[in-house]
Amino acid sequence: MIALVDANSFYVSCERVFAPHLEGRPVGVLSNNGCIVARSPELKALGVAMGAPLHLLPPGIRRQAVLLSSNYALYGDMSRRVNAILAEFSPDVEVYSIDESFVGLDGFDPADMEAYCQRLRETVRRDTGIPVGVGLAPTRVLAKVANRAAKQIPAYEGVCRLDAEGAVTRALLAQLPVTEVWGVARRTGERLALMGIHTAWQLREADPKRIRRAFSVVLERIVWELRGCPAIELEDLGESRQRLMVSRSFGRLTGEYDELAAALRQHGARAAEKLRGQGSLARAVMVFLRTNPFLTHEPQYSSRLVVPLARPSDDTPKLLRVVRRALAALYREGYRYQKCGVMLLDLVDRERRQLSLLEVAQSEAQRQRSTRLMAVVDRLNREMGRDTVRFGLPRDDSAWRLRCERLSSRYTTRWNELMRVKAR
Repeated sequence: MIALVDANSFYVSCERVFAPHLEGRPVGVLSNNGCIVARSPELKALGVAMGAPLHLLPPGIRRQAVLLSSNYALYGDMSRRVNAILAEFSPDVEVYSIDESFVGLDGFDPADMEAYCQRLRETVRRDTGIPVGVGLAPTRVLAKVANRAAKQIPAYEGVCRLDAEGAVTRALLAQLPVTEVWGVARRTGERLALMGIHTAWQLREADPKRIRRAFSVVLERIVWELRGCPAIELEDLGESRQRLMVSRSFGRLTGEYDELAAALRQHGARAAEKLRGQGSLARAVMVFLRTNPFLTHEPQYSSRLVVPLARPSDDTPKLLRVVRRALAALYREGYRYQKCGVMLLDLVDRERRQLSLLEVAQSEAQRQRSTRLMAVVDRLNREMGRDTVRFGLPRDDSAWRLRCERLSSRYTTRWNELMRVKAR
């Protein structure tokens, strides 16, 4: 059996751990460009949609709600703490996202599993303050369905178990739209609808071979998973991407070249780090700039440039040199820019790429030096904290920095932001 442990409104829950007065109040967490990225149940009840822009919220809701800036340092550390507790309950923990992990329970007593997951849930809440729901099933896809039920149906008290052939499983799958199944995208759902498949149960009952011919082997595996037959590993639904994008809307509009350069340097370095993380090399780099298209009274400009690399690379300094050249070609004075970004294109597997006669030669010594340098940089940033080693120092008032006027303290990762308690 597999348990999916998913935190309830994770970003909001992290904030409430250190601000108990927020319990029961409508709370939202904002992205850099001022859109809602996390909502408490109370905020959802007010009709606030995910992604809603702050400036479009009705005044009555803004007066009731507590709206905070994203505190990723806090959320990341709280996620680490939750997963450390999960590791005490099982040696098999797979982190799927910042707020979700799969916990393998092979070899555990089947009769005691629900009670065991309740103890897990209570321990996480006691030791971190984070409420979680647990979905228990023989496959990952069914565990996702079970977790959804555990969080939405109070009778389950936070833990739902689905067996492959149970009546409860059939009832839940018959009510679940096929587009709500893990791994089924909206466009895939539209094509399935043309085949008369509208619910998760109908997908489960479909002919796997027909599904494979019409779609893909991954969707065929989802059919088997819905039937209770393990067929999917995490990497099947998270394959290495063929392109990597890092971009961000600015906290304020800017026309300064140096600020654009600092933003693109940050984006390029982060994209290169992700590239190395998935074991890929990029053959080309795209850089783009744009003004705010909604400010129709201001002059508008939007452009992008793709620069091919002399050889596939994951070396941050080399990629940043290309980014700088692209910015120099794209930049136009007289505009106030709202967003810029870097996309790494035409990615190839680092270990299995084929050499091309058109590539500029690189000596083995140069390649090894680059590999060792980037490995050291990534290790330092991983072990000592993000941006311990940076390529250039940004100004504290840079336009591209996160909007942090609503930022809570980083209670668990900064000595100078520890919670202070006063005795009366």
